[in-house]
Amino acid sequence: MGRRSVDPASVKSLAELRTRRATHPNLILWLTVGWVGYCILPWYGIEDGFFSFGWLFDGYPLDEDYAPAAILIASGEKPWLAPLLLALAAPLAVLRRHKTDAAYSLTLMATGALGLIWLAAQGFGIGIRGYSFDWLNLLFGELGDRQFGMGMGGLLVAASLLFTLTHGIAARGAVNGDVFVVGAIGGVVAIVAAFVFFPIGKMLSSAFVAEGGGYSAVVFASKFFDDRLWGFGCLTGGRCGAAWNSLFLAVLIGSLTTVIGLVFALAVTRTGFRHKKLLRALTVLPIITPPFVIGLALILLFGLSGSVTVFVSDLLGTQPTRWLYGLPGIAIAQTLAYTPIAFLVLIGVVEGVSPSMEEAAQTLRASKWHTFRTVSLPLMRPGIANAFLLGFIESMADFGNPLVLGGNYDVLSTEIFFAIVGAQYDQGRAAVLAMVLLFFTLSAFYAQRRFLGRKSYTTIAGKGDAGIHPLLPRGLSIAILSIAGFWAVFTAIVYGMIVYGSFVELWGVNNTMTFKHYVTAFSVKFNESGIRWTGAAWDSFWTTIKIATIAAPLTAVVGLITAYLLTRQTFPGKNSFEFGTMLSFAIPGTVIGISYILAFNVPPIEITGTGVILVVSFVFRNMPVGVRAGIASMTQIDRSLDESSLTLGANSWNTFRKIVLPLLRPAILAALVFSFVRAMTAISAVIFLVSAEYDMATSYIIGRVENNDYGLAIAYATALIAVMLTAVGVFQALVGRVRIGRRTDFVPGR
Repeated sequence: MGRRSVDPASVKSLAELRTRRATHPNLILWLTVGWVGYCILPWYGIEDGFFSFGWLFDGYPLDEDYAPAAILIASGEKPWLAPLLLALAAPLAVLRRHKTDAAYSLTLMATGALGLIWLAAQGFGIGIRGYSFDWLNLLFGELGDRQFGMGMGGLLVAASLLFTLTHGIAARGAVNGDVFVVGAIGGVVAIVAAFVFFPIGKMLSSAFVAEGGGYSAVVFASKFFDDRLWGFGCLTGGRCGAAWNSLFLAVLIGSLTTVIGLVFALAVTRTGFRHKKLLRALTVLPIITPPFVIGLALILLFGLSGSVTVFVSDLLGTQPTRWLYGLPGIAIAQTLAYTPIAFLVLIGVVEGVSPSMEEAAQTLRASKWHTFRTVSLPLMRPGIANAFLLGFIESMADFGNPLVLGGNYDVLSTEIFFAIVGAQYDQGRAAVLAMVLLFFTLSAFYAQRRFLGRKSYTTIAGKGDAGIHPLLPRGLSIAILSIAGFWAVFTAIVYGMIVYGSFVELWGVNNTMTFKHYVTAFSVKFNESGIRWTGAAWDSFWTTIKIATIAAPLTAVVGLITAYLLTRQTFPGKNSFEFGTMLSFAIPGTVIGISYILAFNVPPIEITGTGVILVVSFVFRNMPVGVRAGIASMTQIDRSLDESSLTLGANSWNTFRKIVLPLLRPAILAALVFSFVRAMTAISAVIFLVSAEYDMATSYIIGRVENNDYGLAIAYATALIAVMLTAVGVFQALVGRVRIGRRTDFVPGR
């Protein structure tokens, strides 16, 4: 059979036909989203909330408060929104072009970038009183109009412009032209910049603000080199600076929580202990409790008049002391509170070590101890490093425990708190202290990276693994179970005191048993109209449940996608981006609360006093746990799994959804559990962000404590513990657990 000749004209016509018929469904979707936001939905934020839908019956679409941008422009209002129409219209001209066409990518990049720049410029430049900057008044004259923060319409247009830009970047060949990966990078960068860098940057800039309103490096230096921050008075019988106290405490807590978390993870996975479910439940208990409740329980046990202190002093004939207040009390409380974080990170890593590697070592006649020390433990290094980093950062950021038990042991978090809410109200000093805290966090982050180095910790590959994890050596098992048992009993005693305190008349004074605290908080009545939630705590309780339920899955999604990008993709600024994802976790909640108020109390993002600001603060405050857990687990998953999926024709989105995500169940569980319970128990940021309509459980409890109503406060906290235990069980049942072996039972005689 001879070769058929090819007509060059027909080749040209086929190329033209392919170009003319090029379709881009993802781009069309995002452009549709943008046009809907511009022409149909309210442009500005609605006081009662978009999802109340009351605006549909209150003058929409002609009322200026609810009108879309297109209606506003048509009626001669808000002319500064008109250029956005061009940014949405320009991409329509290249929809029929192929993605390899230079005009296609350049048009999308230009319109997306310029549209976002203009959206930000008009948002920051024009506020609720007209022009936001004096130089704009001098340049253009007084503006007789104003605008509020953008609403759902503005949000959809911003998303449309952002993903139009990322489509153009992908068409230029960035990250192999993968639309999903480039879009994910762009989306995460945008939201981290908006809700992490921007508010914290606005807060930290106040460190250089002088009394007259200008900026001064001298003012910053005077606050930074304060002896209360860097002093070494403890070496001569005085008090050390808050910076050194915080650093020592953070290293101590990071080490203790990592060791105890690893002990619990090994006890659950590598020993013959029968009550593993009970052990798992006890490790999660401290994380679902407001920190000051643990502090109060410790005071009742070990305070000056505590039951244990009085018993020991009577037994030994000694005088009771206040030994609990200061470093010992803070260390005990923080170790109780943050060991579960280390456990949740480490359990997935310990389970993820391939049994076949350990069995291979034992086949070569290595002892169980030698196998654990030279094979198992080194493969757990990513989890150990991430657990230490999280414990270090949590200790740095915590202010609830030092506030209750600190005594004369000053730490950065409490100093920041008193600088903001105390009589001095010195935002500049608080910002300087936050900078020092950031420096310590960055140093820990760098040390963690050096510890891991460039070694490979991959243990999960594409081949099935029929092995099961070997038991630990007998001596090590006894030591691990002893430590785990002691800590479990101690935890149970502390929580027993909390439950006991909710049923007594006045904790520590009048121990008469009563249910009145629960009745006051959670009473319910039935009448003709149905159930009436008459208890004093119900409003804050339902608000807390709603906010936490919304924030938890969002935190897991953002955190795990970020972890996927950091471990599987390479892009410029990757290291800075990874540090940025940890930034909000390193800053104390008090600073987060103040920075969010400063940043989001005025346009273009005006969400102070709404439930949205609570959800956003929880998502980005807790996101690092999902990121670190995802990184620890993803480090063990062989890249060949991704590559095989891509080779067989799947795109990155399907690969992530069907291959990577099922193997990340421990990380998903860690992110869901931690974000949910932290939203339920958060204190510091919540104090500044709650409103009359959106009151959270912890702010209500603090109000009861301030009024000396300890019984009601503890009863409420006990009810929260029960609710969160149930939620943890539900999350675990929904997510399941990862199985990398086919055998699940222990082999007799092993």
